[in-house]
Amino acid sequence: MQQLLQQAQKMQQDLAAAQQELAETPVEGSAGGGLVKATVTGSGELKSLVIDPKAVDVDSAEETAETLADLVLAAVRDANASAQQLQQQKLGPLAQGMGGGGIPGLPF
Repeated sequence: MQQLLQQAQKMQQDLAAAQQELAETPVEGSAGGGLVKATVTGSGELKSLVIDPKAVDVDSAEETAETLADLVLAAVRDANASAQQLQQQKLGPLAQGMGGGGIPGLPF
């Protein structure tokens, strides 16, 4: 039983370390051929948004605003998709060990 508790504690520590690493790892997404770039952490927190001045058309402010909104959404979604992939890489092995009978010998 002591060994099982030690394994559970180690898995919990590994999970906490992986979550901390995710929170500190920047992941970038882009849209419009790089005109808009979003950076999120591996845990999905938006950290920065960069809009290339080439994306702004001063002759058509309304159209530019709509286009920029679409590009920002696309860039953030792209960054979040990359963050989710990173989460799977970092947390996947740990989650497999914990979920659905993750502690050998116990029914939960």
